[in-house]
Amino acid sequence: MTQEIKPFAQKIIANVERVIIGKRDTLELLLVALLCEGHVLLEDVPGVGKTMLARALAISMGVDFKRLQCTPDLLPNDVTGVSVFDQTQQAFTFIPGPTFTNILLADEINRATPRTQAALLEAMGERQVTVDGVTRELERPFFVMATQNPVEYEGTFPLPEAQLDRFFIKLSLGYLDETTESQMLLNLGGVHPIETLQPVSDGRQLTDLLPQVWQVHVDQTLREYIVRLVFATRRHKDLLLGASPRGSLALYRASQAYAALQGRDFVLPDDIKKLTTPILAHRCLVHPESALRGTKIESILAGIINNTSLDIGELTSLSA
Repeated sequence: MTQEIKPFAQKIIANVERVIIGKRDTLELLLVALLCEGHVLLEDVPGVGKTMLARALAISMGVDFKRLQCTPDLLPNDVTGVSVFDQTQQAFTFIPGPTFTNILLADEINRATPRTQAALLEAMGERQVTVDGVTRELERPFFVMATQNPVEYEGTFPLPEAQLDRFFIKLSLGYLDETTESQMLLNLGGVHPIETLQPVSDGRQLTDLLPQVWQVHVDQTLREYIVRLVFATRRHKDLLLGASPRGSLALYRASQAYAALQGRDFVLPDDIKKLTTPILAHRCLVHPESALRGTKIESILAGIINNTSLDIGELTSLSA
């Protein structure tokens, strides 16, 4: 049932690893988002390879790629497109914006104004854009990777909770260890690997693989476990805002995609535990008083995972 998903994903991951080394876990979660037609928020310091990751992914899949550098003077029409009057035809002609692509990198999204950030909402949520009253469908796959710097806030516009919730998963590449960074220097000593990277799969095949993801079995006990995890975020004393129902659905779908990525047609409890933080962390809001005490959302979710019961004995056949 899921036999095509693992080789499809592994070919892409192996190819991207020619450019981005030592980050297989992050690459797997990136493919999880792709298999769920979700969008990714990459929050990390400069220079760890966020832009290179997006380029390598697009090349590996053989799909169109565009990069949008977000700045305070960026206008919504710079994102979606604009209608221009053509004097020769005496009619308006639509010039597509960067959203008309397969993989869109919205670099430093928090430097764009809220009005411009909102221009991405319709594209991310509905896979369409409306300009001058005309709605235009976006080609599938349509995948947004947005980046932001977690340590530099001057001149930025933090994403509102409503838009954060549109991102399927939040990832971070982080620094390399000493051995891996030494290997990176060796790899980049000559021609950059991105210059010789070639497509290894047809990214448009992704749409055909989605039904296989939906068929991955999730036991009723695990569905209830997902709901208990999400409800625990809504009741936690240190959280001002818990995860939304969209968060429940995202965790459910992500667990299916992750299981398929491992070559299984059923979800395990460990799949859900592994995905809870990257799926739910950005959907929750820490209470200001708790944040002042240094409480982090990651530690809150770790506590929720440890304290949320799951009776393995209640599980029916996992391979059903």
